[in-house]
This record gives sequence, C-alpha cells and structure tokens, in this order.
Amino acid sequence: MRHFFDWYYEQRQPEQPWLILGKGPSFDRRQDYSLGDFKLLSLNHAVRELPVTAAHVIDIDVLDACPEAFKKNAGILVMPWYPHVRNSVGDKTLEQWAADIPLLKSLNAQGRLCWYDLRTSKRRHGDRPVIQATWFSAEAALSLLALAGARTVRSLGVDGGASYGKAFDDLKGVTLLANSHASFDRQFDSIAQIILKTGVDFAPLTLDSPVRVYVGSEEPQMLAVKVLEYSIRRHASMTVEVMPLHRADIRFPMPRDARNKPRTPFSFLRFTIPQLAGYRGRAIYLDSDMLVFKDIRQLWSLPFAGAQLLAAREPGDSARKPQFSVMLLDCDQLRWTPESVVGLLDSGTLTYEQLMHEMALTPAVSAAIDPAWNSLERYQPEQTALLHYTDMDRQPWVSTRNPHGHLWVEALLQAIAGGFIDEALVREHVERGWVRPSLLWQVRRRKARLGPLQRARARFLDRKFVAPYRQLLT
Repeated sequence: MRHFFDWYYEQRQPEQPWLILGKGPSFDRRQDYSLGDFKLLSLNHAVRELPVTAAHVIDIDVLDACPEAFKKNAGILVMPWYPHVRNSVGDKTLEQWAADIPLLKSLNAQGRLCWYDLRTSKRRHGDRPVIQATWFSAEAALSLLALAGARTVRSLGVDGGASYGKAFDDLKGVTLLANSHASFDRQFDSIAQIILKTGVDFAPLTLDSPVRVYVGSEEPQMLAVKVLEYSIRRHASMTVEVMPLHRADIRFPMPRDARNKPRTPFSFLRFTIPQLAGYRGRAIYLDSDMLVFKDIRQLWSLPFAGAQLLAAREPGDSARKPQFSVMLLDCDQLRWTPESVVGLLDSGTLTYEQLMHEMALTPAVSAAIDPAWNSLERYQPEQTALLHYTDMDRQPWVSTRNPHGHLWVEALLQAIAGGFIDEALVREHVERGWVRPSLLWQVRRRKARLGPLQRARARFLDRKFVAPYRQLLT
C-alpha cells in the first residue's frame, strides 16, 4: 500500500491541472466544461457519476454506499491511514480495514489503494506531512494535491451552502451535513489557509480566476498595500492577484484645466484598470487604506445584473452617495483609456466631481455592494468585511490614536510571523519617513495594543514624525 505522495511522484507525466469534484449544486454543470483537460479527484459519492483519476474518501461508511463505482470508476482510492467511522476518527488502520472489506482488499492487491496521515488522528504512520481537514473532505483533498506538488487545482461541486446537486438527490436525507455542521461554508476558511501556505492556484471552475485586485496607491503607501494584500489572502478561498496601480506601466495625461487635475497622485489610476485587465473579465478596485476580514470571493462573485460597475452603498437610510473606493468592474464592458477620460474633462463633458464622485463615465452603475465591504472607520466583529481607515490623521501606520488601529497592527504582525512581510520593509518605511517610528518599536515587541505607558513611549518616538500627506501640504 503506497502513500499518496509516492503514487503522485510515480506518475511522471507533464503537469496537468486537477479538478476536485464534490456533491454541491455546481456539479450539475459538469457538461458545460471540458473535464478532459483535468485529472479528476472525486469526493465521496461523486465517484459514482464518472471515471476519475483518484477517489478520495475519509469515512469508511461511504464505501458501503457504492462499492461498484469505486471498482469501475476510480483509478485509485485515497483514504486516511486511520479512516473515520460515522464522522469520527476510528481506531482501525486502513491496512486492517483492507483485510476485512473485500473492496479494499481487491484495490490494494491491484495497487489502487493509497493512504495518508490525517490530522484528526493523534497517531502517525509515517513521516510525511500531515494533512489538515478541519470541517470537510474538500480541505484534505486540496491539501493533499498541493503538498504533493500540484500547482493548479479547480473545483466543481465544492460550493458552500447547505445543498447537494440534483445528481445526489437520493443522498439528501442520508449524508447531507451528517456531521452536524450548519453549512459547508466553514471549509472556505481552511481552504484559504492552504492557498496562503502552499501557493497552490485554486478556484471554482464556475468563477473567473484569479481574483484580480487593483489598489490605488503610491510608493509611501506600500506597507499599507502589503498589509491589505495579506488580509485579503488570509481569508480568500480562491487565488488572488494584487496589483498596486502606481507600479503599472500606464501614463495618465493631465487635464488642461487645473480644476480637473487629480487630487492625489493615484486618483485617476483606477480608470486604467480595464486596460490593465486586457478589457476582459472582472476586476476589483480598492484603496490602500483598508483591511479585509472576509472572503473576497463574496465580492468577486456578485452578479452585475445589467450593470457595468458595482459600488458600495452606505448603510441604512444614509443620504450619502455610493462610495467608489470599493468597486467591482466588468472590464469587458468598460472601454476606458487615459486619453478618453481626460478628453471628456477637457471638453467639458464631465466635471471632476462627476467623474470621481458620481462615476459618470459609465451610466450603468449599481450600488449593489453591501456596506459591510466599505465600513468607514466602523468595525463590528463577525460583520465587517472591509474596514476603511478614512481619517488620514489617524491611519494606523501614521498614528496610534485610531480606535481600530490595533486590528491593522495585528494583521501586520501576523504577516511578519507568516513570512509574508519582512520586518526590514517596516524599518525601510520608517527610515524614509513614510510610517511612524513607533510602528517599528511595536513590531519588535510584538505589541498590537498599547497601554498608557506604551502610548507615552510611542508619542515620544513619533514626536518629530510628519505623515507624508502632510509634507505635501506644506
């Protein structure tokens, strides 16, 4: 009986993307895609619907439901060394089960049974990496493939929610959420951690990927950009690309009328996004002074419903106009160019206020983004999806006075601990006068929250610091 990694390495075939097949509703769309482009790995009962390269099962009970399907459709069967029994880790090894169950005995004799160590058991069989599965089997499958060396993995039927596809109607009263969880959504937290740790390119087959995030920025804000990027990736259940717009190789001409000139160096750069995206697919725009707390897939997958651009609305009955610091853009429909934008300003067709505060460049704007995705200096645990630090005097990298500043510093410390940000970057930004000196002092002491004495120390360290935006005003 081989370890899954040994089987994987023995294939010695050109790298081919993998597709994980679950029982969620999107499985019913499998006819819409060319599955022959992938190696297939099925989860549990999905093996009964089509031939797959590998069938993955954690719970031994699944084998009783469709034994003939595993014989006929599975190239190999992959299971933990200590399989689960009725959703709890068992005491018997896979080797012991293979001696008792004819299906396993037959597959093992044919070299079609593979094992791995699953974290749910405290006992280990080998010295290979232990596979994590906190909630559902899709996590274990993705971790297995990523750690084995697969670089591109897609999924179909791994949807979240609390329902199966029509192909599995007969199982709804038998296996659906039989582990007592309220929905399949909890798996996405673990999937995000797998992507972050391994770098595997993962996304649902039903969504455009990767998630493309363009950030309004300039070089003194790059530490804030990196913390924002980390906060996105920490929660993202699919692969993300983040582009600081000031580093894009696109020049923006200046309007002739001084009243129409950009208020910041990156004000107009958001209008280069469709061009940078090749005028195809979706794109997200964010400002750099933000922090994300939820899966950006939620924002990425919003329907346009006839609109070309989605903006964030304000909560409740607020009369405030939609906010364009968070946007989802349909780049297929938005044919913006720097020259055309400035041309509208120069001709008097648009004013600066219409361009920037009404997004009048496109008439098909919808304030369809939940205000939780642009929470202006407001934070509610478990509810806020994106915190926007709009008070420039109190942004956490220039001040210790923001009541939610510790959240940003916590994210910075986590990014440093995880190797995503080097402490040297913080030191460099302090030396350049781009962030407050006390931030490096906090980082070295791993202190996100400051007590009264520590605040006094921070004020002393920052006594000569002048935020970059204030330097521009003097």
